[in-house]
Amino acid sequence: MLRDVLDQVAQVVTVAALSPLLQGFILRYEERVQRARGPSLLQPYRDLRKLFRKQLVVPATASWVFWCAPVVAFAAMLTVPILIPVLTDFPLPQSDMGDILGGGLVLTLGTFFVNLAALDSGSAYGGIGASRTVMIAILAEPILILVFVGITLMAHAMLPFVVNHLLVAHPEVYWSPTHLFLVAAFFVLLLTETDRLPIHSSTHIEVYMIEEARILEYSGPLLALLKWASMMKQFILYTIFCHVLLLPWGLSRLGTALGVGGAVLGIGLKFAVVACAVIGVETAQSRLRFYRYQEPLAAAFLLAVLAVVANQIR
Repeated sequence: MLRDVLDQVAQVVTVAALSPLLQGFILRYEERVQRARGPSLLQPYRDLRKLFRKQLVVPATASWVFWCAPVVAFAAMLTVPILIPVLTDFPLPQSDMGDILGGGLVLTLGTFFVNLAALDSGSAYGGIGASRTVMIAILAEPILILVFVGITLMAHAMLPFVVNHLLVAHPEVYWSPTHLFLVAAFFVLLLTETDRLPIHSSTHIEVYMIEEARILEYSGPLLALLKWASMMKQFILYTIFCHVLLLPWGLSRLGTALGVGGAVLGIGLKFAVVACAVIGVETAQSRLRFYRYQEPLAAAFLLAVLAVVANQIR
């Protein structure tokens, strides 16, 4: 039991510690693809350290929501790794607190509070960012629910560990149309939730920014918590995509130190492959106007529906 508890703590620490490294990898090789040098892989760590040392400035119109949102978002991202297979392929002591749908609810809770804080600040940019996020979520959330329905019908369970075991043990299920459609639909959701659709801007100086607009009024340690939570959310979505759907192999079966270390190395390889695919799609696809955000999401919705239909007629 002590080893299981340590493994669960290791899962949370892994997500918190390695999420800035994943962000650094994506930013660096995005620039490399565009024939620029790119920042260091460790630049996100330096940015967080700098923000934690800076002075905190709060808008005069801000209420308690503005203060609580970064803490809630960060706490939510620390909770999800308890529920999903990050390092081990078997449930740990607190993994039965929720299933895939519960994990999605916790992720959405952090986004909801950040949207409230963006409106609470009274900033025009905050309002724009929050409204655009909600407009995208109107289509993204039903797709996410449909993907979860497809996973449930395929595995007859909503526990991510069961899905992982099913795909590892049964290659015919892994290569079935249901699973392939689910992978494709979730990949579009991955682009959406990590701000990689061709309508997003990752900088804070452009009019069509979405994520950056919501947190434009934050500074200092609160901004550091928000940025760290965003990196952790990206890491968690990559974890769900890789360990539950795309690449379910390479997790520790016994929870030993050697197995956990091998799982960490496996995470690095898997995430590098998925990040390269994301960078390729984002770089190759021309930027769209914001009102066309529904096009890739409509395609993902259709893929999720096809996954459910394919599962029923097989």
